[in-house]
Amino acid sequence: MTEGQPPTAGPAKLDTSVAHNARVWNYWIGGKDHYEVDQRVGEHVAGMFPVIRAVARADREFLARAVRFLTGERGIRQFLDVGTGLPTVDNVHEIAQRIAPESRIVYVDNDPIVLVHARSLLTSSPEGVTDYVDADVHDPDGIVQRAGETLDLSRPVAVMMLGILNFVLDTGEARDIVRRVMSAVPSGSHFVLTHPTYDGDVGGGGNIAAMEFWNANATPPITARSRAEIGGFLDGLDLVEPGLVPCSQWRAESASAAPVPQFGAVAVKR
Repeated sequence: MTEGQPPTAGPAKLDTSVAHNARVWNYWIGGKDHYEVDQRVGEHVAGMFPVIRAVARADREFLARAVRFLTGERGIRQFLDVGTGLPTVDNVHEIAQRIAPESRIVYVDNDPIVLVHARSLLTSSPEGVTDYVDADVHDPDGIVQRAGETLDLSRPVAVMMLGILNFVLDTGEARDIVRRVMSAVPSGSHFVLTHPTYDGDVGGGGNIAAMEFWNANATPPITARSRAEIGGFLDGLDLVEPGLVPCSQWRAESASAAPVPQFGAVAVKR
């Protein structure tokens, strides 16, 4: 899909009475696409767990570094971004197409407010393509089928799941989602992941109480996982250096980057 075509989905229905992750995350990173309830819940969570704003920024900066690495150093020209979130500065297609204008990107989300803003994600370069798929991460087969209408699934794809598997509360189901999507793409494809942790050595202890508050006052429900559990999503894939690390430290420009309780990794399918 190129600029000017509508997103491939029906009418969106927004619920502005309950805080929603996409809008609260947008608030934390300094965006404008949120409501009073999102600000209120976001401020309360930040009061309980002050590092959350740094986590939000670090996750976004990790995305940029990972896309530049995959496009510039690994020659990836196709991206499947599952759990896109609200458009912001330097979306995947903008980063990738600056390096390789022919890059093709499919964004996937099922949040009505993301759908409302999806046209901002469809401003592809003339040589490339962007598309938006309204689908749920719990339906990996449907995602693959729809993505295959835009991407050539016989060629390597970068599958991006940044801050999305934490909304799949069952770890076994989350692993199955990754397995099913990655089984549909060929060797040379990459998997890009970020995920919150409660591991104390990277400052994640406060995530437990903050997520309890979140699950009682916002949607969708969320969970954190240990490094070992998050590493399980990468089974069968070859980790790219420096491996599974706090996302703020993955190929960071500064060697002194502080850790955040959000792991990040890039891995390649053999």
